[in-house]
Amino acid sequence: MLPTHDTSARQHTGGPTPVPGRGGNRNPQVRRPELSNVEVEIASLLDRSTQELRLAWRKLHRTEPPLGISRDLLIRRLAYDLQQRAHGGPNFRLRRRLQTLAAASEKSARSVDAGVALKAGTTLVRQWRGHTHAILVREDGFEYEGERYRSLTVIAERITGAHWSGPRFFGVTKRARGSVLAEARA
Repeated sequence: MLPTHDTSARQHTGGPTPVPGRGGNRNPQVRRPELSNVEVEIASLLDRSTQELRLAWRKLHRTEPPLGISRDLLIRRLAYDLQQRAHGGPNFRLRRRLQTLAAASEKSARSVDAGVALKAGTTLVRQWRGHTHAILVREDGFEYEGERYRSLTVIAERITGAHWSGPRFFGVTKRARGSVLAEARA
């Protein structure tokens, strides 16, 4: 029968949550000599006291750690910071995408797909079974036939009577945008 580890004591002491595959020997150099310096430093975070972790935070961030941050979260954030310092942060393309999403959020643009942000005031038009359906993008959702909706999917279901992906039904996905551009060039 396998031994069962009681983690309730760990939760009360403020220790980190257990990590599968770790146990007994916490000396990473003995267990795996091929670890890099960063990996050794990260592994050593587990053996540090909470006070030592707070001191490491102060050295790294030149400020006090946030009030109420758990030991586990402190370890995870310090490990992230060590990795970022050693290997670099997010690449330019990811940082630019995050800035674009943040700017769209600030402008109250309605995001329906990771690659598509609709601005308030945009009108989406779709022909379905001989009828033209127009949807107005609003700051707080969408408007169709004088009623407000939180998602395009609900509107697509109302129009078709079946479950559809709203962004796909109205052609506001990355793939649809790419195919429209390809058709325009042809």
